[in-house]
Amino acid sequence: MTHDGAAQRPPRRARPALREPSGHQLRLFLVLAEELHFGRAARRLFVTQPTLSQQIRALEERLGVDLLERSSRRVDLTPAGQALVPEARELLTAMNRVRELAASFARQANGHLRIGAIGGEAAMPYTVAILAELAAQESGVTVEIRAVGFADQVEALTRGELDDAFLRPPLPPVLRSIHLATEPSVACLPVDDPLVRQAPLTLAQLRDHLVVDVPPQARAWWDHWTVNPRPDGRPVRFGPPVADIEAMLLAVARGQAIAFLPAAAGQLYPRPGIAYVGVTDLPVCTAALAWLPDRRDQPALAALIRAARTVTGRGDATRRYVPTASG
Repeated sequence: MTHDGAAQRPPRRARPALREPSGHQLRLFLVLAEELHFGRAARRLFVTQPTLSQQIRALEERLGVDLLERSSRRVDLTPAGQALVPEARELLTAMNRVRELAASFARQANGHLRIGAIGGEAAMPYTVAILAELAAQESGVTVEIRAVGFADQVEALTRGELDDAFLRPPLPPVLRSIHLATEPSVACLPVDDPLVRQAPLTLAQLRDHLVVDVPPQARAWWDHWTVNPRPDGRPVRFGPPVADIEAMLLAVARGQAIAFLPAAAGQLYPRPGIAYVGVTDLPVCTAALAWLPDRRDQPALAALIRAARTVTGRGDATRRYVPTASG
């Protein structure tokens, strides 16, 4: 036996016909490939060393190739083992996505929705009205709200982690959506910025201010919100990157940069050290319920879309937010 519990093996004889490995075996192999020690890997996996060793041998038999070099002192990956590591990771990732997609359809069939909401969208009047309408339809649909950040607001939908989401356009063409509301945009400045006392402002007055940045996945979306480039052709100067609203507000409060948000932010995010001021030439902003088109006919999502159309058709669930200088 080696120091790590892996027994020395005799030379292999001709192998039987190859079979596909199991996901369980690949997961065990990846942990062992990281640890290169049966004892440590077994502890991480909450299995015994003999069980781990047996599973790895079974994996090698299925693949018809040695994945590990076992000695009395150490465990090393063979060239085949090294080559398998990235492929195994990719395969397990794909398997997880398949399971998540299947689970999503199962939840839809059972009347459950995972709804994303960026920032404070879950508290907006139209969101509250739509969810109330959904409940009033007695559709039996259950709902869970999940917060999404700037980077994953669209990717969470395309990866199947969400069934739909309350977002702030612009949205990529891959999504379908219902327009819910329109309101002004405002600038979010440190309360001691001299421009706060001059509100309402123009974009030209803000041209020398750094603007908080967002992750690369949201670049086109943020260019729209920040009017980049500006009407005079000058590019926006970006400051520190932020992943979500709270990080954005903290950066503004610390005087690191300014930001642009819906006017509703003044009511949703009152913070010490921050002022929300109107900007006359900022474009208006909109709100939308978004989903992937290939899921539209799923019963739970279809019920939510009907509720949204009912609410927007009534026109009684929106409220205008008037930007004023506030700190």
